[in-house]
Amino acid sequence: MFNHRFIALAGVGALGGEFLRAALAVLVLIAVGCGKKEQPTVDATHAPENAAPVISNTPPSFEVDAEKLLAARLPIEETRAGWVRLFDGHTLFGWQIAAPANWRIEDEAIKVDAGDVGLLCTSVPWQDFELRLEIKADEKTNSGIFLRTPLTPEDPATDCYEVNIAPADNPFPTGGLVKRLRSDADLKLDPEAWHLYELRLVGDRLTVSINGQQVLDYTDPLPLAPGRIGLQHNAGAVAFRDIRIRPIGLEKLITDDLANWTAYPDMAGKFEIVEDGLLRVTDGRGQLESKKSYDDFVLFAEAKTMSENLNSGIFFRCIPGETMNGYECQINHAVKEGNPLAPADCGTGGIFRRSDARIVAASDREWFTMMLVTNRAQVAAWVNGLQVTDWKDTRPADPNPRKGLRLEAGTLMIQAHDPTTDLLFKSLDVMPLAKPTQADPVPGA
Repeated sequence: MFNHRFIALAGVGALGGEFLRAALAVLVLIAVGCGKKEQPTVDATHAPENAAPVISNTPPSFEVDAEKLLAARLPIEETRAGWVRLFDGHTLFGWQIAAPANWRIEDEAIKVDAGDVGLLCTSVPWQDFELRLEIKADEKTNSGIFLRTPLTPEDPATDCYEVNIAPADNPFPTGGLVKRLRSDADLKLDPEAWHLYELRLVGDRLTVSINGQQVLDYTDPLPLAPGRIGLQHNAGAVAFRDIRIRPIGLEKLITDDLANWTAYPDMAGKFEIVEDGLLRVTDGRGQLESKKSYDDFVLFAEAKTMSENLNSGIFFRCIPGETMNGYECQINHAVKEGNPLAPADCGTGGIFRRSDARIVAASDREWFTMMLVTNRAQVAAWVNGLQVTDWKDTRPADPNPRKGLRLEAGTLMIQAHDPTTDLLFKSLDVMPLAKPTQADPVPGA
């Protein structure tokens, strides 16, 4: 059982690891420094009865203990299929608020019912995917699920897809695609019940099902580029929970002949295909480098460390041919003093020397999955379905990632760290992302 607790901000990963380390240091002193019983804390997501709603676009703070956060991980069978959580049930980590509204969390659901019209958006874009979530909305509520959207869309007819949540008298009632296609499905949705929405967007085709009934099938003659997932506050009360996504279209890079990779036999590390098509990484320092280069992408990997406190990583946007000169998504499950909120060495899914994982969500000698999404300066990572990193590289642009923000395409590298290295990769798949229609500004540009 974990008693460790932390305070999280929506998008705290974008602030880098220094803030998190400082906050953890203070919390450790409070929690264990004097050995006293933990004092009651105020839940910032709940307002006193009859209090005025908090209207803000500043992310609220949340207190969560490690046990609850780790319980939000998905079963390995689901993560192997590519599913990750966009919402952990306790914080708004990985989300950005576009307009002042009283976005909050109650009973492991995101709720809103007052403030300006606007979106709560993922920090990174998504291209082709399946999205599953549960929604509860008042009868007169007007809201929506936005796909391939910028943070602040201007016209759902041209710059995003808005799957509407709206009454029957709306020009586009629930299930319709605003300004594109009306849904004529006969829906009778209980406003007191949760309803399952399943959306699939691949290339030019979007399908939507509600409670297992298909309500929309739309093909866009001018399909949109990748964009964020957005939840809308417009009018009335709405709640969202159990939000999951599975990217579609990743290319398998680990094959029996390792034809997609360049080996470096003069280095000590060994990379061999063993029984069942697994890639085994052993021995001293070394690297296996992809032959293709990628700038923005979705990457999925499944791996297992074969002994305790092993160190490895997946490097990306590397300068081709150089020795691991790129960003590193760390593989290291070690923690300090048994605290999953205190990685001993960046933590699995953290960006080494840039942003520690907010929690270590994997264990040695067990298969784990890791998903990595990069979009220009923004990097997000999930381990076992739980988002652990949401970081923005705010350094001035530089072709050398050790010196600054590298936006140029670069190779991927699997790292053999040292003579103790021994891990297996079951898969490493990747999908390049096209450029979003509306890109975030580059730091220092």
